[in-house]
Amino acid sequence: MATPILIVDKLHIGYGDKVVIRDLSLDIQEGEFVALLGPSGSGKSSILRALAGFHSAMSGRIVLEGKDITNAAPERRNVGMVFQNYALFPTMTAFENIAFALRVAKMPQSEIGRRVAQIAETSGITEQLHKKPATMSGGQQQRVAIARALVAGSKVLLFDEPLSNLDAKVRVTMRREIKRLQQEFGFTAVFVTHDQEDALTMSDRIVVLANGGVEQIGSGRTLYREPATPFICEFIGTANELPAPLGAQILGHDVRGRIFVRHEDVFVGKAAQAGLPATVLHVEFLGAHSRIDLDAAGHLVSAASMGHELPEIGETVSWTIRPGSAHIFGEVNQ
Repeated sequence: MATPILIVDKLHIGYGDKVVIRDLSLDIQEGEFVALLGPSGSGKSSILRALAGFHSAMSGRIVLEGKDITNAAPERRNVGMVFQNYALFPTMTAFENIAFALRVAKMPQSEIGRRVAQIAETSGITEQLHKKPATMSGGQQQRVAIARALVAGSKVLLFDEPLSNLDAKVRVTMRREIKRLQQEFGFTAVFVTHDQEDALTMSDRIVVLANGGVEQIGSGRTLYREPATPFICEFIGTANELPAPLGAQILGHDVRGRIFVRHEDVFVGKAAQAGLPATVLHVEFLGAHSRIDLDAAGHLVSAASMGHELPEIGETVSWTIRPGSAHIFGEVNQ
């Protein structure tokens, strides 16, 4: 395998005496799209700030393209940053915002004009170049912010919750736009988000963070179908945790540990069908599917149903699970 473009080695990050990230090690390949995903306070943005040079790590190393940049100033790291609030200069036009770093570097005006025009055309913002941020939509401002990060030619771009201020439809559009730009320019992306959908749809790999450390690293499909810990099971997607006695009934054998089953792996049928009995508590139509909440021997079990015929609240039904779909953390006694 090729040498990683970015190596994070045993990084500890903290503020005063408080450690927020412990012993983080991560290798990122050139052209890879990696998401840092986790709940609020899990240290996602702290990692990004350390990579950018805005916050000093307590210990460990950051190596970019074979060079140790752990203690390098931000402007000497050759990484671009895209912020949650866009961080555009309000008194400058889009052209001036994109060109700012090039002017600081004393690049010839003709080259600045050429680069900005090229990146604006690729980013679809040529018609916005004369506008100031206040007159642009959130999606347009985000495109300008990304163009500003790209124009300097950085091989690694850091994204700090860049989609969180956008409405749902614009968010989907910008996901695709960022992926298109990444594939076209070939930059390596480290993308911080608390939104599972962003991470699952955009990333080659996802680093899930919790309690100051890494819970699991893998593709979205791996995290969803092969969760390594109970936290991953509950945090990625939606899952039922079945108490051991109920789990033993549905599985047909004893289990000592924690049992999880994803909502779409629970099947609800007529009371006379095979399975365990339950009473319907709630039925929610969610568009592409419906959520059915069941009272199963005093425990809440939820199912995601794609069917058009739904049970009535209060109806007695039968439920079972897709064979092999249970995620078990503990001992299984066959």
